[in-house]
Amino acid sequence: MKSQKTKRTCKFGHVFYKSSECPTCPTCEKLKESATGFLGLLSNPARNTLLNHGIDTIQKLANHTEKEILALHGMGKASLPTLHKALADEQLNFKNSNNGKNND
Repeated sequence: MKSQKTKRTCKFGHVFYKSSECPTCPTCEKLKESATGFLGLLSNPARNTLLNHGIDTIQKLANHTEKEILALHGMGKASLPTLHKALADEQLNFKNSNNGKNND
């Protein structure tokens, strides 16, 4: 059974219908510039998730654990190989979770 679509309006006045809780406006998405760097390698949901959480550089990504990134709505396991490669290309890694302890 499909969820019923609800009418929504984004902050820019675009009207759209969605059946999920995802707030992303399809019109705004089409108007966005092409993503560059590692963000350009990701699917729209994964890219938008990172951007919505202020993760717009590979260095900011490296400040998070893999578990933290996977916990973000819109981020899936399929994006991990891309993120690992992008980090490795810059000689970076995800932050080590180390059972919640800081590596300092």
